[in-house]
Amino acid sequence: MSPSLTRLKPLSALLEQAAHSHLKRTLTAKSLVALGVGAIIGAGLFVRTAAASAEAAGPAVIISFIIAATGCAFAGLCYAEFAAMIPIAGSAYTYAYTTMGEFVAWIIGWALVLEYALGAATVSIAWSEYLNNLLGGLIPFQWCHSPMETSAAGVHGLVNAPALLILLLLTALLIKGTAESAGVNMVIVIIKLSIVVVFVALGWQFINGANYHPFTIPADMAGHEGTFKHGWAGVLGGAGIVFFAFIGFDAVSTAAQECKDPSKDMPVGILGSLALCTVLYILFGYVLTGVCNWREFGTAGKEASVAYAIQHYMPGYHWLGTAVTVAILAGFSSVILVMLLGQSRVFYSMANDGLLPKLFSELQTPYKCNMVLFVFVGLFAGFIPGSLAGDLTSIGTLFAFALVCIGVWIMRHSQPALARPFRTPLVPLVPILGVVVCGGMIVSLDLRTQLTALFWMMIGLTVYFGYSRKHSNLNTPSLQAAAQTTR
Repeated sequence: MSPSLTRLKPLSALLEQAAHSHLKRTLTAKSLVALGVGAIIGAGLFVRTAAASAEAAGPAVIISFIIAATGCAFAGLCYAEFAAMIPIAGSAYTYAYTTMGEFVAWIIGWALVLEYALGAATVSIAWSEYLNNLLGGLIPFQWCHSPMETSAAGVHGLVNAPALLILLLLTALLIKGTAESAGVNMVIVIIKLSIVVVFVALGWQFINGANYHPFTIPADMAGHEGTFKHGWAGVLGGAGIVFFAFIGFDAVSTAAQECKDPSKDMPVGILGSLALCTVLYILFGYVLTGVCNWREFGTAGKEASVAYAIQHYMPGYHWLGTAVTVAILAGFSSVILVMLLGQSRVFYSMANDGLLPKLFSELQTPYKCNMVLFVFVGLFAGFIPGSLAGDLTSIGTLFAFALVCIGVWIMRHSQPALARPFRTPLVPLVPILGVVVCGGMIVSLDLRTQLTALFWMMIGLTVYFGYSRKHSNLNTPSLQAAAQTTR
């Protein structure tokens, strides 16, 4: 008899794992908010804001941030229920394995590859842009752009060498086993927050009100054909683009095992970090599109947009452009490192369940996994544009968020008596709204991104039916008896 696609990983096993955890519960709500802010603020803000403005929303990108944050808030409430109820690492993949079965869990795990692997690729591409800006454009176009990109002068890209370089250096760091201390992480968080606050404070005096008119991109604007490329529909399209800037808040849910009071602190940590970042994002987007006209972010200011705006429209603050670039490079490096680590954890969880080869669960020989990840991520970083990598990251994460929302609803029906230290309010309304908003942002992304994501999922299905289903740990007699099957 072939194994069922809907077989569940026993919840009792997960709760027992949580009960025997050796992690100390030391984190408070404030600690979780700081963790969330550190994970959220990164390349998304400094790169995707300008991209969304130029490609879809215009100055109304600030509304795009609100829409994206709303979708995250609905998903965040659902994450909070799962994190308090199943306080172990694994995030969306683990939750789905317990509520919707192995097949859906695989799909989420495969989608999370887009979040972490392509997220790392996107940030490494942004790192390359800011490095070249710092060097005054010293790196030739063909050696810092993908073959899918062409300069205004007609020069074709070959490979994004700086992006590959930073990935190689950080992979070597991971292989060596060097870990960032809590102090270094806090310094990086302070640096990133300082960049945002200083730019907003100093840039406010250079705002040109004319840059806000028109507020959305006109329908007849050349180069913006398509439903989600102009007007208020373009604002929704912009939300799908800037959603990348919010990726990382789900990292708060993975700290549930170390939280003093998950029922109270997890919602505060998740929603508090989202609220703080949303306010900063709106202020940042308002100042950026006020200082520099959104049209320039599609041409001369397309790369290293923040530095471009400072250097061209904030006279007397060229030093700030250089300082911001250096600080952003440092912040990007830490984000790439965290994303590479996050990707290895996703693979580690899936390999422990038998869904991927044991290579990815060999902690004693991590260089094997890290080298495979370098080649995998490097192919994206070196040979596809940052815009495509960023949108694919967003679509993978949005899909995972939508399934987490559905999972909460399913769990309420399938196991209503289960203890829930925190309960998502207004179920099923909140999960439904989460699915609708996240689904709307998925639909708003361009067709190329959607088709590429569909192709990625087809590869994932091939791997699942060709390898994972046969090697799953749920095939073993000891777990077959305990595994539940949805009806």
